[in-house]
This record gives sequence, structure tokens and C-alpha cells, in this order.
Amino acid sequence: MGTPVARIRHLADHSGSEVRLQGWVTHLRSKGKIAFVVLRDGTGICQCVASVRDVSEEVFERICGLAHESAVEVVGVVKEDSRAPGGFEIGISDIRLIQGAEGYPIGRKEHGIEFLLEHRHLWMRHRRPWATLRVRDEVIKAVRDFYYDRDFVLIDSPILTPAACEGTSTLFETDYFNDKAYLSQSGQLYLEPACLAFEKVYCLGPTFRAEKSKTRRHLTEFWMVEPEVAWADLDEIMRLAEDFVAYIVERVLENRREELTILERDTSKLENLTTPFPRLSYDEAAEILTREENVARAKEAGAPPFEPGSDLGAMDETILGDLYGKPVMIHRYPVEVKAFYMEPDPNDPSRALCVDMIAPEGYGEIIGGSQRIYDHDLLLERIEEHGLAREAFQWYLDIRRYGGVPHAGFGMGIERMVAWLCGVHHLREVIPYPRTLQRIYP
Repeated sequence: MGTPVARIRHLADHSGSEVRLQGWVTHLRSKGKIAFVVLRDGTGICQCVASVRDVSEEVFERICGLAHESAVEVVGVVKEDSRAPGGFEIGISDIRLIQGAEGYPIGRKEHGIEFLLEHRHLWMRHRRPWATLRVRDEVIKAVRDFYYDRDFVLIDSPILTPAACEGTSTLFETDYFNDKAYLSQSGQLYLEPACLAFEKVYCLGPTFRAEKSKTRRHLTEFWMVEPEVAWADLDEIMRLAEDFVAYIVERVLENRREELTILERDTSKLENLTTPFPRLSYDEAAEILTREENVARAKEAGAPPFEPGSDLGAMDETILGDLYGKPVMIHRYPVEVKAFYMEPDPNDPSRALCVDMIAPEGYGEIIGGSQRIYDHDLLLERIEEHGLAREAFQWYLDIRRYGGVPHAGFGMGIERMVAWLCGVHHLREVIPYPRTLQRIYP
């Protein structure tokens, strides 16, 4: 048998043995008769060492001529070395150039964010985006495991829809065989019928909002996970939401410590995240936001002052998120500022049975959910109040006519969750190919 191919993350399994490493050159330096090649593959980085005593002159010259990001195959023996990344290095006996990379555009100098986004297809190879996207991968694995272990059924909601879910002003419209269709804002409306078939369901997929916003918290295309539960009320869905977030945080801390270290994330802010999370009614939150010191804080930040009865702005969420050092749940907003499908509170019909989970450290809303209206006539009234076309929602009304029951659910934005976990400032850095108001390339 030939020399086995090894992955960098698993070099400990090959200590003392000869292996082949397939990867890309991230750094090269030479000191006279010795050369150091830092190699990366999809799992990590490894230092490889070549000496003129151990390799031919031709191989040594080939090593010294390698360009940054050249693709190579290295053959050598795995050696333990506590000083090396990962605790192991490779003593090179041979190297084969697969593809050179002369003129690789991303150098070791500082590049502006627009330049890096223009080269996103290359930038994701580098350490910080690599670490961020591995955390994202872990979050999505955790999402699926959480719901699978709790007997939820995955329902794939359509991307093309005939109607709005979160308001007509943020729809991307497209031609659908001479008819109008829209890119989905949420899979929720299609989950509601499914929860009457399976009781506990969820979807995970891309969603689209044509918001003309340039803030760090917005993308025009992003991913959401949305559970929906038959017979559930607001309190039950709030418990599900906090258990869900705590589970994801635990999984990332358990499996992605190395990546969080690369990102220089202060993990003390994520550890010991116990449930239940603090809960405030909208009215309690409004009282906090109108305190003199918080009004002054908003003014100093150049944010508009909070107006009781309005939805929360970014600065309002930041102030509330800073209160406890962990997510806080704001519930029972005014009906007027929330979506048409939210059940009014029977104790105060001016308030909706809804909740937003606000992350600390300025990351804002990561979850939004509610108990849904299940009375046919009330839902029809709300559809008409919002100026929505009844015919587009007839199927949605049908589930209130045929065995409708109380049900509730929420949506969690994958990017906002990943940004908070990684301590990354802008959502454009936590999705492989960001789509914003000003960017659709590459």
C-alpha cells in the first residue's frame, strides 16, 4: 500500500508514520539550508520542515519557490513538537506542486472590507473567515440535532410564494410564468398547516428581505430556522426558545473552542449560560428605555429616542441586551407594531402574545416568535386590516376552518446567532457569500 493521506486535525493518529498531506501554502520562510512551510487543509494548519540534508536539491528549490496559496502535496513523517501548531509537524521528504498561485491578490498587508468582500471566494480560505464558517457549520448541526432529538419533523417550505409573511414593503418580486411571485420572507406560514399534521415541525433555509438598510444587522438574503408547535402557547414557545439557544451555545463551546480562540472571542461571556433567561414585558422594557440615563445614552449614540408604543430600534435592543449579560426575552408588544397573524393577549387585546429574544453585547434580536391567531374570523379581519389580498391567503385561512388549534412558533436568524457566538461585528462576515443592499458579487 502507498503512503496514506492524512488530515491535519488527525495527525496525532499518525505520530511517527509517513503520511501525505494535501493542502495549500499559507506561509513560507527559509533560513539558509532549512525551509519552513505552513500548510493548511480544510481541518487546520501544520508546519512542515525541509532540510537540504533530507531532500534533494531539486525538491528544496521547489519548496523555496512556492507562492502563497499554492496547492501542494507533501510527503513526510509526523513528529511531535509542542512548539508547532497543533503539537505536530511534518519532516518533509518530498513535495509535489499541484497548482501554483503567483500573484495571489490577498497579501499580508491590511485590506479594506470592500476589497475582501470582492474577493470573498478567496478570503474564506483565511483564518478568521475559516473559523467563523466552521462555527456556523456547528450551529447548523446543533439546530438539526436539537429538533431531531425532540421528535420534530423537518418541513421544507417553498422559496417562491404568492404572498407576504412579514409585510409587503420588503418583498423581492419576480415573474412566475406571467404571474407575480415573491422570494420567501419566512417559512412560517407553510409550517403552520404542517404542525396540524405532525404537531412539531421546523424548517431551515434561506429567506429574503428587500430592506434598504445598511446596518451591520441586516442582509437581504439570510438563513432562518423556524419551529412551529401545535397546542403550544406563548410560555411554551419561550421555554423552547431559551432551551434551544442554550443548547447551541453549549455545542459551540464544546466543539469549536479552537475556532473561537482564532477569533479571539471572550468565551467567558458565553459560559454558564443558564436558563430561564430574564423576561420583561414590553411595558417593563419601555419603562427602562425611557429612564433619563438611557435616553441620554441613545442621544449620545445618535439614535432616535424610544417612543412608547413603537417597535424597538437597534439602540433600544442594545440597552436592553446589556442589562443581564445574557439573552433577555421581551414579550407582549403592541399589536400595531407586529405581524397580522399574532394572537392578541386575552387579558389585554392591545398587546400581542409575542416575544423577541435580545442577545447581549449589542447583537440585538436573534429570535422573534409568537402564538398564532387560530380563529378564522379574527385572522380574516387582520388580513383585511393589513391590506393583504384574501385570495392569496385562502389556503392559510383554511387551516382555521378545518380543525384549527392554538399553536406557536418562532424564527431564529442563523447569521445573528453566529455573529454573537463569534463576537463578529457584521453579519456579512458570517455567511459564505453575503448579499446586501450594495453587493451581489461574487
